[in-house]
Amino acid sequence: MNPHIGSHFDDFLAEEAVLEETAAVAIKRVVAWQIAQEMKAQHLTKTALAEKMRTSRAALNRLLDETDTSLTLTTLSSAAKALGKNLRIELA
Repeated sequence: MNPHIGSHFDDFLAEEAVLEETAAVAIKRVVAWQIAQEMKAQHLTKTALAEKMRTSRAALNRLLDETDTSLTLTTLSSAAKALGKNLRIELA
């Protein structure tokens, strides 16, 4: 009998010691996608958004990189402000 039948995928990831890393990548993918979608809706290029954020295009590329989980709250807040949005973070 398979010991994983009926178990939760999060339990499997925790057993493999990759739950936190996997969650961080998933969150980053969602954030990068949301920013990219808002850029598209506002017809903003990477260069234009970087200028509005007062940062480099390289820093914006890191923010939009789905696999780079080393973003800061300051960068997220700056991107949200530049897009005319609010940043909301909550613990659940």
